Amino acid sequence: MNYTESHSNYNDLDKMSIAEILKGINDEDHHVAPAIRQVIPQIESLIDAIVPRMSNGGRLFYIGAGTSGRLGVVDASECPPTYGVPQGMVVGIMAGGDGAIRKAVEFAEDDENQAWLDLQQHSIGENDSIIGIAASGRTPYVIGGVKKGRGNGLITGCITCNQETPLAMAAEYPIEAIVGPEFVTGSTRMKSGTAQKLILNMISTSIMIKLGHVKGNRMVDMQLSNNKLVHRGILMIMDDLGIKESEAAELLRIHGSVRTAIDNFRNA
Repeated sequence: MNYTESHSNYNDLDKMSIAEILKGINDEDHHVAPAIRQVIPQIESLIDAIVPRMSNGGRLFYIGAGTSGRLGVVDASECPPTYGVPQGMVVGIMAGGDGAIRKAVEFAEDDENQAWLDLQQHSIGENDSIIGIAASGRTPYVIGGVKKGRGNGLITGCITCNQETPLAMAAEYPIEAIVGPEFVTGSTRMKSGTAQKLILNMISTSIMIKLGHVKGNRMVDMQLSNNKLVHRGILMIMDDLGIKESEAAELLRIHGSVRTAIDNFRNA
């Protein structure tokens, strides 16, 4: 069933009060987390397959179009500052190129061959993994990229919000989070987009923890790119080592990262 295009459970939205609209959207949002809970085993299987390859130098590529593509780009762009990993370790690729992040590119998602061509620009190899993101599960750009990736021996997964779609059939590790009809019929930036975002959070966070970029519950490799993050780093060092703020600040200044500061203090 094509849930993402099903008619909304609500009628006459244009006649609703603002309070009714907000309550309706919120009521629908409550379906998202339980839907994701149902597919945790599928998410786990995909992560289990990806981690060994990334431990061996592989990269993770998200491919998508429209809202789905933008969500992949956002998740990928947040990995370097959050976990201190190199740019290009997690990559978001969008139908229509980077310009499509801000402005839709007409018919870009309809070319089944373009995603693989876009991936070739990154010299994609056997240790790399691809996750196709498409709420409908029917986007040619995404399906084509996943098919070619799997045919070339890459790990392939997908995130979709419909059942038994061409994308799910193309991927080795499909994730189908069925959140039901949108509040505004067909507006998959809503519940479907929320589900995709939450699943991406789970995937990238779990991978980074397993790759060793979290210690305890702390982002010890985060980039210290503003005063707030520097202060957070100082607090992490103070908490971990039981030292004064001034000493923690000096350690962070000298060593440049939370992990290095803690390791050097303990090994001194």
